[in-house]
Amino acid sequence: MVGKTDRKAERERRHIRVRTKISGTPERPRLCVYRSNKNLFVQVIDDVNGKTLAQASTLDKEVKNKHANAEAAKEVGTLIAKRAQDNKIKTVVFDRSGYLYHGVIKELAEAAREAGLEF
Repeated sequence: MVGKTDRKAERERRHIRVRTKISGTPERPRLCVYRSNKNLFVQVIDDVNGKTLAQASTLDKEVKNKHANAEAAKEVGTLIAKRAQDNKIKTVVFDRSGYLYHGVIKELAEAAREAGLEF
């Protein structure tokens, strides 16, 4: 009998596979996305030095929509692009953390691109 697939374990396996290939540098840091059931978290990470350069989430005061939906993703995407540009970061490597490039993740990426980040 075939059992149910563990979707979280599958996502983590995809994330590990992708992380072996991409890494953030000081010139081009990694834009990492984490999506929980209630919130979205985004970080700009320099993996060489092990530093988080900028972060944004739906828990920030600037974000009006406090859920993990498409409207909140647009707000978080523009906020992370603004904070990254304040730190003089223009280009990043997009790390979708094993999530499909669809829905919330796609909206976040497009909003960050429209706000000025290049990836």
